[in-house]
Amino acid sequence: MGFARGGIVHSLTRLVATLFFSGYAPVAPATVGSALVAAGYYLLVPSLGVVEWLAVLTVVFFIAVYASQAMEREWGKDPSRVVVDEAAGFLVTVAFLPPGLETAIAGFVLFRIFDIAKPPPARRLESLPGGWGVVMDDVAAGVYGNLVLQLAVLAGLL
Repeated sequence: MGFARGGIVHSLTRLVATLFFSGYAPVAPATVGSALVAAGYYLLVPSLGVVEWLAVLTVVFFIAVYASQAMEREWGKDPSRVVVDEAAGFLVTVAFLPPGLETAIAGFVLFRIFDIAKPPPARRLESLPGGWGVVMDDVAAGVYGNLVLQLAVLAGLL
C-alpha cells in the first residue's frame, strides 16, 4: 500500500498534484489549473479573517510541497502536469483581499503574468530542492500579485 505505484495514497497524491487532472490539459496546464483554482475561489471562498487565511495558506502550501515532491520522483524535475503549485500561488495572490469576481479575475491575470515572468527572486527560488522549488516560485509570483491588488484596493479600484 502506501505510496506504491497504484496505491490509494499515490492516486490521491496524483489527483491533488494535478488539481483533479487539470494538469493533463494539452495546452497551458498551469493556466488551466490556475483557472480552476480561481473559479473554486470565487464559488467557494467566503470572506475569511486573517487567522482563517493563514490556516488555508499554510495547509495548501504544505500539501503542494508534498504532492509536488512526490510526483517529481515519478515524472522528473518540476513536471508540467503538477499544477497544485498554482493553487498555492493563486491563493497567496488573493489572500486578505475582498472576495468577489473582480478579485478572482484580477488575481488570475496578475498571478499568471508574474508566474510566467518570474521576477526576482522567483526564478532563483525554482532551484530549491524538491517540492520547495516547485512551489516557492509560485508563492513569490503570488506575493507580487497580492501587492498589486492591495494597491488597487487602496486606490479604490477593487
